[in-house]
Amino acid sequence: MDPVAPEADVPPAADTPSRPSRISVSETGTVRQIRKTIVIADGIPHCLNGQVVSFESGASGLVMGFTDKEVQILLLTAGDQIQIGEKVTAGFEPFTVPVGESFVGRVVNALCEPLDGQGPIPEDDRVACFREAPGVLDRQPLTEVLETGIRMIDGSIPIGKGQRELVIGDRMTGKTTIGMDTILNQAGKDIICIYCCIGKLSSALEAVVDVFRRNNTFDYTIIVQALASASQGEQYLAPYTAASLGDYFMERGRDVFIVFDDLSKHAWCYRELSLLLERSPGREAYPGDIFYLHSRLLERAGRLSEKLGGGSQTYFPLVDTIMGDVTGYVPSNVISITDGQVYLNAGLYNEGFLPAIDMGLSVSRIGHKVQCKAMSKLSSKLRLAYIQYKELVRATKLKADISDEGKKRLQRGQIMDWMFIQDKYTPFDTDAFILVLYSLWEGKLDFFTQEQLIQFMAKILPFCVTHDPEMVKRLQDPSWLEDSLKEDLESALDAYLEDAGMKVDEE
Repeated sequence: MDPVAPEADVPPAADTPSRPSRISVSETGTVRQIRKTIVIADGIPHCLNGQVVSFESGASGLVMGFTDKEVQILLLTAGDQIQIGEKVTAGFEPFTVPVGESFVGRVVNALCEPLDGQGPIPEDDRVACFREAPGVLDRQPLTEVLETGIRMIDGSIPIGKGQRELVIGDRMTGKTTIGMDTILNQAGKDIICIYCCIGKLSSALEAVVDVFRRNNTFDYTIIVQALASASQGEQYLAPYTAASLGDYFMERGRDVFIVFDDLSKHAWCYRELSLLLERSPGREAYPGDIFYLHSRLLERAGRLSEKLGGGSQTYFPLVDTIMGDVTGYVPSNVISITDGQVYLNAGLYNEGFLPAIDMGLSVSRIGHKVQCKAMSKLSSKLRLAYIQYKELVRATKLKADISDEGKKRLQRGQIMDWMFIQDKYTPFDTDAFILVLYSLWEGKLDFFTQEQLIQFMAKILPFCVTHDPEMVKRLQDPSWLEDSLKEDLESALDAYLEDAGMKVDEE
């Protein structure tokens, strides 16, 4: 009896639908060396940077580089069980992270795994972690303002949705507070916020989480954490994971705001990895591609075209300086990538001027064109007037006599000084700031004490809402300079000053 022949490939019948087959291709190599979180393997000749590999012991890794014979792999998960000679498999798949609406309100690690004890997070999709930034034709100009709730920033350094604004300064000068205040101010504004913690102590993160919980910020916020105790792989991946989560919402027409706290520690982590990879150190021992490391991350910010949904991503990267030196390698790199910087001065911080923003060194290259017309008009001369006041203060320290005009400028500058001082975690309303700025330029605040100014800023908007709600609705209207609105403004302000017993007597 003849043996049974194997079945030949028979084409499907005409009435049988053909099914596309999925071919899985993989390569297998061998572990040759282990250097802390870096594994050197051979036998994977066709690997690509950013490709995921898996080890026989169950660990996973990411291809970071290769030579003619060896592959350099960064461990993504615990690799305590990896041994020399172990098999490693590459499946030619890019590294992706799970994303979805269910991540809002959760705390996750760099692999988007939950860390808050609230159970698994269902994913809606997966996004490549190291994807390319949108092209020029996929973007549109920035036309909307992102209100931070910080009077000095919203008045003099306005931020547009889609902008990359660097927050830079020495340690312990309030950089994290700037990011937290901005997140707190997005309540009820349909903006998804992501706080990315890189290389910080667990106590510092717990303080941030506590503030967010007390202010119900988790209704619209995601936390991506890679603490100082986390592996180098997690610290390296964390900002890219946060950007990938932001990409998901941006591509669905949503506005996203991300705080990277901070990129200095991210650069330190990458420097350690590069030394383990035996790459040549350069300036300050950083590898030559440190600029590319952050540029490919920050270039993902922007506003998509209307054809692609019109979503946006706004980034606040935080960077440490040493003794106020902004010419360091990492600070100067990030300054050249971003659209401006908020510089925090340690001297101002030590004097108790909070937030310790140095107006002279801070800038926004988007500028006043994204503000509403009323705010743009009122704040256009605020920065120059304040810098001139600071120069006048320094000049008058050596003079006993000063003109009446100089005294008037010093008096108004002192009002601006008090106006810019703001407690943390207390965002300020834009309509209230418009009323304050109008009152400032009209001279209604020139003779206020600091206590009177604080009371005025806290109560003027609620009073106007009660006194003339229609006028308040028109504050951000482009036609706010019409005589009818100015008359209503004057009437409301005079009524408040009369009611509060603050009627100014210029004599």
